[in-house]
Amino acid sequence: MVDRSSNLVPIGSIRPPVEGRHHILSVLVENRAGVLARVALLFSRRGYNIYSLAVAPTDDERFSRLTIVVDVETVPLEQITKQLHKLINVIKITEIDPADALEYECMLATINAEVGARSKVMELVEIFHGEIIDVSMDRLTVVFALSPEKLDDVEAFLAEFGLIELQRTGRIALSKLPKPTRRSKKGRVS
Repeated sequence: MVDRSSNLVPIGSIRPPVEGRHHILSVLVENRAGVLARVALLFSRRGYNIYSLAVAPTDDERFSRLTIVVDVETVPLEQITKQLHKLINVIKITEIDPADALEYECMLATINAEVGARSKVMELVEIFHGEIIDVSMDRLTVVFALSPEKLDDVEAFLAEFGLIELQRTGRIALSKLPKPTRRSKKGRVS
């Protein structure tokens, strides 16, 4: 049997790229077998690390949207978008400015919640608008859908109770909607 314990990384020890130093790419692709593998291979062949990847069909089942988060320091954006455009199944690539992005991740966590701590855990879940989805005598499994930064906070709080297992999804993102312009009393846009 192989001992992999030396390869384990403590929960919460891997942090995202420094805020403002990452690219968020929204890539619309044909919903076909092998497309995700070709996109991932493109990054891998060039030695670019994908920090986060989320993929799902769009409202039109012919297409899927990939949300790819990469670190600015390691990926020349123009080069990678040119390479992505060369892939036959790629329809559209949009960079989402992190300053104007609505970013979310989902997290599932099983935590120790013995009788004495259970009410505190339940309060924490309520504060962060999470949900308890499974219960045993001494454990709870909870789910949260929040911004990556808020999930980092939740993870730190949950660690105080004892994390048994934790899984976070890749980041998903959309651009914020434009805000209406204000009109002055004379009817001019200000």
